[in-house]
Amino acid sequence: MSIRAFWNSLKEGVQGIVRHPLVTIASVSTILLMLLLMAVFFIFSANARYLMKKVGQQPPIEVYMKLGCTQEQMDMLVDYLQGNPQIKGYQGLSPEQNYERFRKDLGDSASILDDFDYNTYLPYTVTVQLTDPAYADEVVMRLKAIPGIEKVMQESHVMKFLTSATKTVNVATVVSFIVLFVISLFIISNMVRISVYSRATEIAIMKFVGATNGYIRLPYVVEGALVGMVSALCAWGITHAAYSAIYKRAMRNVDPSSIYSILTMRSLSLSVLILCLASGVIIGSIGSGIAVRKYVKV
Repeated sequence: MSIRAFWNSLKEGVQGIVRHPLVTIASVSTILLMLLLMAVFFIFSANARYLMKKVGQQPPIEVYMKLGCTQEQMDMLVDYLQGNPQIKGYQGLSPEQNYERFRKDLGDSASILDDFDYNTYLPYTVTVQLTDPAYADEVVMRLKAIPGIEKVMQESHVMKFLTSATKTVNVATVVSFIVLFVISLFIISNMVRISVYSRATEIAIMKFVGATNGYIRLPYVVEGALVGMVSALCAWGITHAAYSAIYKRAMRNVDPSSIYSILTMRSLSLSVLILCLASGVIIGSIGSGIAVRKYVKV
């Protein structure tokens, strides 16, 4: 196809949007609705993964050192924790700090610990937080192998549930996107088929005078891509405004660093825009290409 023919096809595609306004409006509305559903589900799944990741970091692994452990053994533990990318952070407590924590927990009854010899009976402890709950078993196994550690405790049931829930959300997201994509493709191809049918005679004449299938199909593909792009921008704008309003209301009294906080629209905006644009253009162009395919076979 020559450059001139290519630009003529692009021009025809743009004119096709104006030539059939009702079909264009119907197509934009259809793709817009599907993209809104995709965007909503994407934001929901992104927040679900974000919250589960934060929750997975909260049930910490508790490490109890042996009474009378050496400084060398403490240094081995610290070296492992600092050099492990699976560990988000850790906090060590001395016997004295553990003693003060117990007194604080007891409140008015703290006086029963006045004569307690914490250096003799309380160990050094370390609280470990993971970057992902899926690493829990591996980290616990390696911690137990370090000399000087008496016991390693973890919320294994919570960790396993969070790992399973994360996988479920990821699978559900992929399946939902595929289903919505196929439904959108089917609907938009039927919408465009109305426009193509009105020009069936014109297409047949173009075929008889030597126009190639690609030359005939390209204007419709361009038209579908432009419709998809307009729908995507509208879907992104609506999603951005709606989620920003919901976030402002829901997070009004919540600290952004809290475990209960959700993702901001700023952190999601680019991903939602790319998702909408990619899905809209692909759905519009492929759907239009499928719709016109039957009529180029003369």
